[in-house]
Amino acid sequence: MNRFQYVSVSSLKEAVAQLSGEDVVLKAGGVDVLDMMKEGYLHPKKLVNIMTVPGLDYVRLDPAVGLRIGALAKLSALGESAAVKKSFPALASSADQVASLQIRNMATVGGNLCQRPRCWYFRSEQHHCMKKGGDRCYSVEGENQYHAIFSDGPCYIVHPSGLAPAMIAYGARCKITGPKGPRTVTMENFFVMPNRELFKETVLAENEILEEVIIPMPVAGTKSFYIKHREREGFDWPLAECAVTLVAGTGGTITNARVVLGHAAPIPWRSKTAEQALVGKKLTAAVALEAGRAAMMGAKPMRDNAYKVQLFPIVVQRTLLAAAGVQKA
Repeated sequence: MNRFQYVSVSSLKEAVAQLSGEDVVLKAGGVDVLDMMKEGYLHPKKLVNIMTVPGLDYVRLDPAVGLRIGALAKLSALGESAAVKKSFPALASSADQVASLQIRNMATVGGNLCQRPRCWYFRSEQHHCMKKGGDRCYSVEGENQYHAIFSDGPCYIVHPSGLAPAMIAYGARCKITGPKGPRTVTMENFFVMPNRELFKETVLAENEILEEVIIPMPVAGTKSFYIKHREREGFDWPLAECAVTLVAGTGGTITNARVVLGHAAPIPWRSKTAEQALVGKKLTAAVALEAGRAAMMGAKPMRDNAYKVQLFPIVVQRTLLAAAGVQKA
């Protein structure tokens, strides 16, 4: 680990001003940043600590806006919030299943959404992969069992955020601050595919900071659920995730649905084909499985991850049935 200047700031405006210059890295909870420094990927000349910015660690309901989450809110606070559990249960569940309790007590919402890929080639000092300026993606011919099944290249990472699928399912927006002032983008458009931006995963410019996540209140009757499928039920990265929201009209016919997959693509993957397979129907086990299979339309599995094409339909089915409270026949 190299020597670096450590700067603690007291406002986002001050933080934005500190981000100008070469090899400047922003630090919140520090879970991912310190990992990447130890792994030899980051060599900052300056580390800007924003944990000293007051008033950015809130999780609160605003009747006029919805759920407001400061970027410095801890994952444990989000998962344990009674208001979030009541109105946004899929989000509370996703926060409560990230990593371990010790990490959730340190990690921030902003850090979880902005963390870098966990691809072992990207994290390896021995592999100068395409995402680090190299000439190839090693996963194409290497070990790719955990990589994307939805990607046109040139990189096949999966996005590691455990919060993003549920936030997108609820229609979240991101408030971003920078030298030109604040701007807002939908959470769905916050993330970018590698064929659009190879060297980053979000729309954030180098001198911009995610300030807040805003989630509108669900319409009356909305049901939601989140499932994380792992090889081990303990502390482990998922093989597949799914977050759904459902709205049903008279007689139980679905009028609106959102289905978002995690660890399927370089971004949290909203499946509109799955949503189309649901709208206008009553949810049954067969309909839920049909939607899960529809979610795999366009999938391009690699040599070792074709199992995901079989796994995701079952995960989607289970998530939909759990959200609606329907027992599988």
